[in-house]
Amino acid sequence: MIRKHLTFTGQVQGVGFRYRAHSIANELGLTGYVRNEYNGTVEAEVQGTSEAIAEYIRRLQNASYIRIEYIAEYDMPLQEETCYRIR
Repeated sequence: MIRKHLTFTGQVQGVGFRYRAHSIANELGLTGYVRNEYNGTVEAEVQGTSEAIAEYIRRLQNASYIRIEYIAEYDMPLQEETCYRIR
């Protein structure tokens, strides 16, 4: 298990990004959260296997209407949680 902090830049707000991220995370059994930031980016923390997190990112990059230009990615300590939330 690993946990990543991700910041997505590009066309990521107003295109259903958070709802798509929530759906994908639930399908993959990931925990964490996703939220819009005031500067137009989307921030997410995601926890699970490295394979599931890579698949989460891949699916978001291939989603309709979403155009990710850059992803800043940082490792984080694991947290105890049971679900993936939209904030």
